[in-house]
Amino acid sequence: NSAVFPGQQGGPLEHVIAGKAVAFKIAASPEFKERQQRTLAGSRILAERLTQADVAAKGISVLTGGTDVHLVLVDLRHSELDGQQAEDLLAQVEITVNRNSVPFDPRPPMTTSGLRIGTPALATRGFSEEAFAEVAEIIAQTLIAGAEGNTGVLPALKARVLELAAAHPLYPELAKVSE
Repeated sequence: NSAVFPGQQGGPLEHVIAGKAVAFKIAASPEFKERQQRTLAGSRILAERLTQADVAAKGISVLTGGTDVHLVLVDLRHSELDGQQAEDLLAQVEITVNRNSVPFDPRPPMTTSGLRIGTPALATRGFSEEAFAEVAEIIAQTLIAGAEGNTGVLPALKARVLELAAAHPLYPELAKVSE
């Protein structure tokens, strides 16, 4: 059966071994540890902002009241927004998130009552706690505006996102190449 071959008796795949070696080397570095710490700090900052009274007043909450991992699951069951609407609103301000089902979700799977927001990409770009706080504020204001039907504020929020993105480029080393 497949538990024995290839599971236990299959030959070594050199590219897999090499990939693991590279991953282990990266994971053992101080830079990786620091990035993981920023990832967790960022998700906690985001969760804290999304549990404040102005957000809660719009029926928006964090599913577990906080987070201990790299993502925040937003509960929209009591909001005017559904997951699809919230995802689309945030896309309008250049923030990419995923709609996500929540426990006992009353909405269909393609609509959902949740929103999954991850922080690893921002930590990889070098976002500080202050930058994460700005992102959290933009997300909160976008969701509040959407729940109120006030999309007029979205262009200003998008400008703030673009400013943050410019300050934290995906490939900062490429700027040196063009100089």
